[in-house]
Amino acid sequence: MQRIILVRYQEIFLKGLNRPVFEGKLISNIKEALKNTGRFKVIKSQSRIYIEPVDDEFEFEEAVELLPRVFGIASISVVIKVDTDFEIIKNKSFEIVDDLVQRKGYKSFKVESKRGLKSFPRTSPEISSDIGAHILKNTNKLRVDVHNPDFVLYIEVRESTYVYSEIIPANGGLPVGCSGRATLLLSGGIDSPVAGWMIAKRGVEIEAVHFHSYPYTSERAKDKVIKLVKILSQYCKKIKLYIVPFTEIQLELNQKCPQDHLTIIMRRIMMKIAEAISVKDNSKALITGESIGQVASQTMEAIYVTDASVNMPVFRPLIGMDKNEVIEIAKKIGTFETSILPYEDCCTVFVAKHPRTKPKMKEVLSYEAVLDIDKMVEDAIKNVEILNI
Repeated sequence: MQRIILVRYQEIFLKGLNRPVFEGKLISNIKEALKNTGRFKVIKSQSRIYIEPVDDEFEFEEAVELLPRVFGIASISVVIKVDTDFEIIKNKSFEIVDDLVQRKGYKSFKVESKRGLKSFPRTSPEISSDIGAHILKNTNKLRVDVHNPDFVLYIEVRESTYVYSEIIPANGGLPVGCSGRATLLLSGGIDSPVAGWMIAKRGVEIEAVHFHSYPYTSERAKDKVIKLVKILSQYCKKIKLYIVPFTEIQLELNQKCPQDHLTIIMRRIMMKIAEAISVKDNSKALITGESIGQVASQTMEAIYVTDASVNMPVFRPLIGMDKNEVIEIAKKIGTFETSILPYEDCCTVFVAKHPRTKPKMKEVLSYEAVLDIDKMVEDAIKNVEILNI
């Protein structure tokens, strides 16, 4: 008997001849996620992945907490691995059930079996029926309820047999690193971390760019963004964070540009800087947390003018979501409490009282003509601070 972790994946099944590549990336990411939990083996067999501890020093509970955050995993289970012998399976099943009854006071159950080993002498329904009968024979505390049981005893008969009672859902998606790289414009608010998380879930490696306007924004605001990246890195692996000094740019915009166009011109320059960083890092797209109509810079007209500042695609996974939907995801992934800390970001500095909600490209270009934007971008990148988190 051995306690191990069973890892399931779903979407990877659809990848046809490329499936081994995705499976290999998932296994690599699992090993990276569990590198500090102790010694273990990763075994792939019959479209399943098994995490087997090598010794008693393996941090089992920590591994169970970390694995659901690995994109590409659909669910996990803590399972008991036993020899594929019916008497052994039967006795171990009763031990597991008896323990659950003692600890949790369950009153009803059902058995679900899968026979992956076709040479095994019982069919899946026969396994479920015979195991269920054995359990009922040896206890008077349980009854069978096939429609709404207190718990399900799962039995998978393969080369070895796996018995378990819980399926822990994970985030699904695709393994990070199998879909290229994209650059997240990370403000420190609620939306942009969620946007980065959602794109990473599609297998995209994430790097982040944050615009810091010291002393108008404090060091605590910078620390807040670093903390957000640390949270995201639990899902997205290592993240390179670029902290761009933005104070001089904002001061110049405030002096030379109309107040009602400050926000849109600032956004365009941010996009240009992020694109320049992306090109150097072989990143193929930008990511923002914008949603249509949420603020003045997120009207359809403003988004059109913003996108015209860059050549690479801009991913906006939140574009059709309302704030409550975004908040729910932020709470789920653990960024919400950090995002709402009351430290201003650069987008709140020099904000116009009445920003233009429907900017026109011709006007914006005329206002930008007084600026040396190429030099702004060059100087910003020259003085950027880079953190690997």
